[in-house]
Amino acid sequence: MHKLTESIGKYLLAAVSPLIRHPETAELRVASSPAGDILRFRLVLEQADVARVIGRNGMTASAIRSLAKAAGEKAGTKVVVHILSREEADAA
Repeated sequence: MHKLTESIGKYLLAAVSPLIRHPETAELRVASSPAGDILRFRLVLEQADVARVIGRNGMTASAIRSLAKAAGEKAGTKVVVHILSREEADAA
């Protein structure tokens, strides 16, 4: 499970870093279900960067989520990716 979490985390950061203006402030928060069958990734970005990652009609975010989900399914784990601004993450 740790190896899967690490590899998906690296993928997410590598996928969004070229798209955003402040990659140094990007933060990845990971939580797993008690049973360990669900991995939840929260990609926390600056407000201006969130729109850049989501893309036109959400196509970029959808592609990023699909690849992360496929990697999880291969390992028998459900993967959920949330893309949030720092303000949204702090409020949640």
